[in-house]
Amino acid sequence: MTWTAPEIQRTSQQLVGDERAMLQSLLDRGRNVLLWKCQGLNGTQLATRSVEPSSMSLLGLLRHMTETERGWFRKRAAAEDLDYLYCALGTNEDGDFDDTEAAAAEADYARYLDEIALSDKAVATLPLDHTVTHPRTGTDLSLRWIYLHMIEEYGRHAGHADLLRERIDGATGY
Repeated sequence: MTWTAPEIQRTSQQLVGDERAMLQSLLDRGRNVLLWKCQGLNGTQLATRSVEPSSMSLLGLLRHMTETERGWFRKRAAAEDLDYLYCALGTNEDGDFDDTEAAAAEADYARYLDEIALSDKAVATLPLDHTVTHPRTGTDLSLRWIYLHMIEEYGRHAGHADLLRERIDGATGY
């Protein structure tokens, strides 16, 4: 039996609320859009690349956002001592996109969902003014900035996901 990405319930974004609730709502919506773009596709379809020479695929986007969630929320904001799952600095920096395997799509999808839950839990009690130092630039960043950056990251990749999905089966929109 071939695994297929499950159907996703479209969620409404929160239009009124405190800052943290609004940021979380926009972040959750971005996460939901990516999952929605994957629904109903099997591993082979999810691993389908855009156009040469790009290694971008919907599965690659799921893996990339797994790394991004892990990096910003858990490694940086919560200071958890973790390795990346797919990428290695200096040796395999694009492993999230380059090393996709259709047969691993179900596991990668589950890992993405797990990382979202772990990321949310890691920062749940941190105030938005909590600061961390960026490891490469030495710049101080607030958790608020990390939320905004992640919302931006999902927004950027939603466009990629839209084009990838349209190429696979013609599905468009949200």
